[in-house]
Amino acid sequence: MGKTGAALQVANQIPCEVVSCDSMQVYRKISIASSKPSAVEQKRVPHHLLDVVSVEEKFDVAAFNKLAAEAIEKILGQKKYPLVVGGSGMYMQVLLDGIFEAGGQDPSLRKKLESLGAEKLYGKLKQVDPDAASKIHANDLRRIVRALEVYETTKTPISTLQKQRSGLLKKYPAVIVGLNRERDELYQRINERVEEMFTEGLVNEVKAIAGSQMSLTAQRIIGVSEVMAYLRGEKSLEEAKELMKMNTRRLAKRQLTWFRKDQRIKWLMLKADDTAKKISQDILKEINL
Repeated sequence: MGKTGAALQVANQIPCEVVSCDSMQVYRKISIASSKPSAVEQKRVPHHLLDVVSVEEKFDVAAFNKLAAEAIEKILGQKKYPLVVGGSGMYMQVLLDGIFEAGGQDPSLRKKLESLGAEKLYGKLKQVDPDAASKIHANDLRRIVRALEVYETTKTPISTLQKQRSGLLKKYPAVIVGLNRERDELYQRINERVEEMFTEGLVNEVKAIAGSQMSLTAQRIIGVSEVMAYLRGEKSLEEAKELMKMNTRRLAKRQLTWFRKDQRIKWLMLKADDTAKKISQDILKEINL
């Protein structure tokens, strides 16, 4: 989507540092698969939340929120602008609006709920917390179970508790800019980028971590499971590439669906010939800088 290039161009025009909002770029040894900024780019503009955990460690939205908030405070203390860049919707929402961390934990109840299946549970969630149900997909078992777990243990709808959250938007003004492209062009760029990743050495990158006891979150990184299947002989190289392209396109579609629900976002529809400099100038216009 050109986020990194545009961010570097923005940094040429205003004093800022980048805070990565990417659930993949936090992992060490995963640079090609996560399209991490190069060492040269990181030296040119300070980046935060890159390479903060090993692939064996679990990393979740709560950990991200804590580290990102600390980085933003540090950047502001240096009289610079924090430029949050990335496409992880849940991470961005929590950073802006806060996170619900209060109670509602019961592993045995959670296990029991998970055994009932998404369809039955979603029907129950619509009864006890219709507000939460309206924001959760009917097949998203993990989030449905979490909402019901909170309701059963606290006797309060999770949607009610979430309204008590407090994020950065209650402390600082912020402008949210979304970058989008026509679907055919976006999918073409995704396909081309996947081919580039393999040329850059994606197979060797995944092979280097193949012996690690990867956390469940690290295993979900697009590119890891596809290449692992190739290394095990379960798929040909071309099949792994095509699967990675398909999964990346699906991720892009889910990201757009998520962000389009947020009315605060100022959207920029990019053209095929837009340069990083042009995109950065349009971004600065949107944020009045």
